[in-house]
Amino acid sequence: MFPAAASAEAPLDAQAGAALARLAKALGHPARVRIVETLLRRAGCMGADLADEIGLAPSTISEHLRILKEAGLLTGEIARPRVCYALAPQAVLPLLAFLTRVAESPARALDGDCRP
Repeated sequence: MFPAAASAEAPLDAQAGAALARLAKALGHPARVRIVETLLRRAGCMGADLADEIGLAPSTISEHLRILKEAGLLTGEIARPRVCYALAPQAVLPLLAFLTRVAESPARALDGDCRP
């Protein structure tokens, strides 16, 4: 589902960049970060349980769960009439690899010339 991380020398292609942006965007809301953090502590959780624990309306939680699931960060197992959500930790590996590249890159001073 997600492209493999590029090597330190190779630039990201458009598809890999878009996949990283989707992951970052999905994690770019405090409520979604709280949902992920809650699911880190639990094997699986129903949306209503997350709403109670996090303190948001069920409809709000449902929308955040949809966004996280579309980004591939969650799986949802139907347990009629509800859905049990769990983390899909492997989904963050491309983002982790990219951020590791950023963190490990040497700092570069600007010398007034932004050309390669």
